[in-house]
Amino acid sequence: MNVRDRSASETAAALLAALLVVMVSWPLLNGCVETADEADITVIGERYPLSEDGVQALARFDQAYAGFGVEPGNSRQLKHFRDAYRRIRASYVAPVTDAQLIDAAIEGMRSAERKGEQPLTAVVLVDTALDAMTASLDPHSIYLDPQELREAELATTGEFGGLGIQVTREADAIRIISPIEDTPAERAGLKPGDLITHVDGKPVADMKLVEAVRAMRGEPGTRIRLAVRREGGTAFDVVITRAVIAVRPVRWRIEDDVIYVRVANFNEKTSDALADAFDDIRRQQATAPRGVVLDLRNNPGGLFDQSLHVADAFLDDGVIVTMRGRENRRIREFHASAGDLANGLPMVVLINGGSASASEIVASALQDHGRAVIMGTQSFGKGSVQTVMRLPVEGALKLTTALYYAPSGQAIQARGVLPDIELKGGSIPPSTSREFDLPHALPAVGEVGYRATTRIDVTTCPPDRTAKPDDQDPELECAVALLRAESPERFVRTLALRPTGGKPFSRI
Repeated sequence: MNVRDRSASETAAALLAALLVVMVSWPLLNGCVETADEADITVIGERYPLSEDGVQALARFDQAYAGFGVEPGNSRQLKHFRDAYRRIRASYVAPVTDAQLIDAAIEGMRSAERKGEQPLTAVVLVDTALDAMTASLDPHSIYLDPQELREAELATTGEFGGLGIQVTREADAIRIISPIEDTPAERAGLKPGDLITHVDGKPVADMKLVEAVRAMRGEPGTRIRLAVRREGGTAFDVVITRAVIAVRPVRWRIEDDVIYVRVANFNEKTSDALADAFDDIRRQQATAPRGVVLDLRNNPGGLFDQSLHVADAFLDDGVIVTMRGRENRRIREFHASAGDLANGLPMVVLINGGSASASEIVASALQDHGRAVIMGTQSFGKGSVQTVMRLPVEGALKLTTALYYAPSGQAIQARGVLPDIELKGGSIPPSTSREFDLPHALPAVGEVGYRATTRIDVTTCPPDRTAKPDDQDPELECAVALLRAESPERFVRTLALRPTGGKPFSRI
């Protein structure tokens, strides 16, 4: 895999040349995450100088902080706030006003006082100020105190104690992005889009996201009661026994003549596990397979570099994804290198509204290069990248620093990946909440590209008659039927359906 960095001027020159020639990306917190270089942990004031307005804004914060009369001599915490403030102003994906940041920070301190946080220390004041300031940006930018940073790093390793759900904040509730496979949460019947309103009787409206997450984690074998509200208004309580969550990122099996590979999330082990899976498949397959189904349904994302490795595993060349920072000042292109784990076998990628972030990078790359047919429902639409930036005093910022773009140039943010073949009917919900439904979600950017879509009712696909009723998976059965038909057109004819519009497919 190759990475190319380009400045805005270099990009403009490259685009002009192209015109002349042809005349024409905290798993627990959901997201593509990368880590800032250790060299960035320095004297932030020297690297990120403030404008006069910025200096005045900080003075306003200092005055508000002093008004609480808490540890007036604690300059360490004031420096901590200033470091974070400078870093946000310099690195956030979009320009943000000093007034917005400082107003949110001051309101955060006031809310701590109103809630009766005891004792009201300098650490509590500054932590709540940083929480409120980052919350005013977008749903995925957060401040991590030292304990939260350790927990976030633990989650990316693929093992932690808890329930096994990927969550995000939504107004007065915690929204489940996806339950993790084979965990207490999945076995309890929790689903993407469910809203957790109470944890052991305590309303989560009064908790920060990280506080709610901490409350749901605990010693394996202990029980927790969640109050849940499901789309459509259904409310219920569920009691779940906590367990050690050892996330198995890749599962596979051979369905007669089709290889099925399930990627559940993108943690540190995913790309190696994928390579091991194909080694095992090659040793065990008795006959030549017709193709590969790559299942990314309800995969909420994870580590950015892992999404690149997984996409690269099925591509020989070409752009995987492009990242663009504030005002396109820095553009990074990530290119595939030679080598295809599937040796060119036809592929179908399954996605749905729970497929987010890293999943969308993989799906859009394979789609735009014609490597796979994308089947399912529109994905979640999280097209932003968060960078974990350690702060000199303590803790870190998990800050949105870039948006990512598919090889076609289409932005994923607030749009998602549109399937080539949309599945409907059966147990597929008619709609689900997506990125643009979240508070402070970054808006979609750029124009919407046209893509032909065929709509299929899953009940028309040949069922797997060997599966038990509880094990039936109509979406997977449609994907297998497509591979066995050897072309989308023949698949559609087999089902006696016609595309709803657009050009016929020729991807397989």
